[in-house]
Amino acid sequence: MTQVSIDSLIQGAISGDCIVSFPTDTVPALAARPDRAELIFAAKRRRQDKPLILMAASPQALWPYVQGSPAELTLWQQVAESYWPGALTLVLPASSLVPPGMNAIDRTTIGIRVPNFPLALKILEQTGPLATTSANLSGQAPLESVAEIEAQFPEVLTLVAAELATAATGAIASSLPSTVAKWTGSNWEILRQGAIELE
Repeated sequence: MTQVSIDSLIQGAISGDCIVSFPTDTVPALAARPDRAELIFAAKRRRQDKPLILMAASPQALWPYVQGSPAELTLWQQVAESYWPGALTLVLPASSLVPPGMNAIDRTTIGIRVPNFPLALKILEQTGPLATTSANLSGQAPLESVAEIEAQFPEVLTLVAAELATAATGAIASSLPSTVAKWTGSNWEILRQGAIELE
C-alpha cells in the first residue's frame, strides 16, 4: 500500500525518485519528473517508440518545451485556448528542453496537454510539468481505480481515499483517452480520436 497525502505525492514527484498516480479528466495518469521518464517505461514495460505526454497546469508552463515560428506559436496558442484545459494532446516540434527519455526514438516531437481536472491541476501547479501516460501495463486497457493501480503497480504513490473523494466533487472523468493531434508543419493530423471530437 502506497496511499499518501497530496503533499507527500507532490514531494515524491518533485524528488524524482518515484512514479505517482492521480486522476485526470480522462483516465488516471502515471506520472514522473520528465528527466526520470525511464521510470515509467520500466514500470509499464513500454516500448521506447511509444512516447510519453508532458502534462502541466497551464499552457504557459508547456510552451518552453516546443519550438516553432511566431506564426505557428500563435496558431498553437489559439488551439490551446479553445480546448485547454481539456482532453486534447498536441504533438508539436520539441525544443531542447525536452529530456531525451520522453521520446527516445523521435526526439523531434513532444505531446503536451493541460487536463481539465481540479486535482490534477493542483498537483501539477506544485510539481511543474510531468511526464505522463495512462496507468496500465503496455498494451493493456487503462486501469480506472486506485485498487487496480495499486495491484499492478505497488511501488507507485497513489492518493488516500479521503483526498480522492474531496477532489472528485464536481469533477467529471471520461474513460476515453485524450484526442491526439499532430502538427505537420502546415495542418493538423489526428493520430487518435479520443474524448474530444476533432475533424
